[in-house]
Amino acid sequence: MLSRSYVGRFAPSPTGRLHLGSMVAAVASWVDARAHGGTWLVRMEDLDPPREIPGAAQDILQTLLAFGLTWDGEVAYQSQRGHLYQAGLDELLANHQAFGCICTRKQLQEDREEGAHRYPGTCRNGLPSGVQPRSHRFLMPEGQRLSWVDRIAGEQCHDSDDIGDIIVKRADGHWAYHLAVVIDDADQGVTHVVRGADLLDSTSIHLALQQALGLNPLIYAHIPLVVNDQGQKLSKQTMALPVEIDEKEDIMKQVLTHLGMVDIQSTTLPGLLNEGVAWWRKARL
Repeated sequence: MLSRSYVGRFAPSPTGRLHLGSMVAAVASWVDARAHGGTWLVRMEDLDPPREIPGAAQDILQTLLAFGLTWDGEVAYQSQRGHLYQAGLDELLANHQAFGCICTRKQLQEDREEGAHRYPGTCRNGLPSGVQPRSHRFLMPEGQRLSWVDRIAGEQCHDSDDIGDIIVKRADGHWAYHLAVVIDDADQGVTHVVRGADLLDSTSIHLALQQALGLNPLIYAHIPLVVNDQGQKLSKQTMALPVEIDEKEDIMKQVLTHLGMVDIQSTTLPGLLNEGVAWWRKARL
């Protein structure tokens, strides 16, 4: 069923060029949006300046265009949206759903060495008088079952007690991914998220934040990861090679094959994209 209310997005981090794994995520979200007859947005997750590579954001956008993955509207940059994240944190603090934290990495590492598998709640009950927080954490509700039906991975259910109080604003002053992505999705009207299975566990955190902020839950689909010969997820950390524009037809065939498409007939990029949308509409909707 086609829906004009559908809004999807692709949100890369400008820490390097797109590799095959990130291209799979981009294509999957694009074909899902086009198969739904909906909107596809691009949002640059440039929240971590120390890890960003100059020129990477522009290179990513040029690569998407070269592969025929055109987007709707203006590209959003998280680095320009700090006021929205601050408003979200202020709301959580006002509702006693977030708190300041003075714990250092050394302290947390010591807790982990003693067997703590999540944040132990050290600062949950407030800080000593006059002490300023280093970071801020979301007060994860206790005893809550966070469940949803993933369009690809199926029924999922996580216990909030296993997650702990996650960072929403870091000690270095930068905004954390989880708060930013939830607020951005809501602000941009995103309804559907298609992304890699490495973020499957993050969905429970996002559901908890959405509930705390009074936001509508989204519809999620997590696609299988692309791995290297050692079984590691393709990433910049595992030295994944960037995709090359002059090999775009071959790469697009690899992407569609990984997504589950068989008997690919087209040899041109427009034909491959059209074939991919038609297959996705039949197989996934």
